[in-house]
Amino acid sequence: MNFPDLIIQVLVLGVLGLGAGVLGGVIGFGTTIMLMPALVYFYGPIQAIPVIAMVATVANLSRIFLWWRWINWRVCVVYSLTGVPAVMMGVNTLVSLNDKAVETTLGLFLIGLIPIRRWMQKKNLHLTLWQMCFVGAGIGYLTGIVATTGAINTPFFLAYGLTKGGFLGTEALSTLSILIAKGVAFHQLGFLNVLAISQGLLIGFFVIVGSIFSKKIVLALPEKKFLLVMELVMLTSGLSILWMSI
Repeated sequence: MNFPDLIIQVLVLGVLGLGAGVLGGVIGFGTTIMLMPALVYFYGPIQAIPVIAMVATVANLSRIFLWWRWINWRVCVVYSLTGVPAVMMGVNTLVSLNDKAVETTLGLFLIGLIPIRRWMQKKNLHLTLWQMCFVGAGIGYLTGIVATTGAINTPFFLAYGLTKGGFLGTEALSTLSILIAKGVAFHQLGFLNVLAISQGLLIGFFVIVGSIFSKKIVLALPEKKFLLVMELVMLTSGLSILWMSI
């Protein structure tokens, strides 16, 4: 890649990172969904996933720092006990798939999250602590295969009864445990290289900046309108990735 192309790539990902910080800084998901189509375009579907994992790690660390006092540690432990080994299995499944299959899976997964989230919200599901083990196993495996599971992760933590700072901090710390396991698995398989780490940290910086300076804008939006915006982002990202897989 020549220098002008590199500058354009950094500018595009930087702007998207700022916007992603706006989406993910308050509700706890949406950061990687917005970045996914561009990262798949620049790096390809397989290499994009470890970059996204690095970005998500930085974003989750910032939320853990902000909401440390409200974290529910029991949920984090129970979720991680099954989530960590499951994500290792998911990564090994991912690397056995071809690029087109991964792109199609990513696109369909993002679009499918929209009706799933609405169904869970309509059913008003309530979960117990031991049921979070199954949540950790299922989402851990999916996290190993697809780039992001934050949108589907969210309803389960809300169904347990976590809200606001408790939800943001607990979900971030629980997700961080499986992201670290995912990073270890990618490193062992040779996908988490210097490029993925450096690009992930650079984009993560823009995400943090966007979260800090745009938080007031997000908070001013009514909840229903914000969720509609989130679903629009998920739909657009999913369709974009499906288009690139054709």
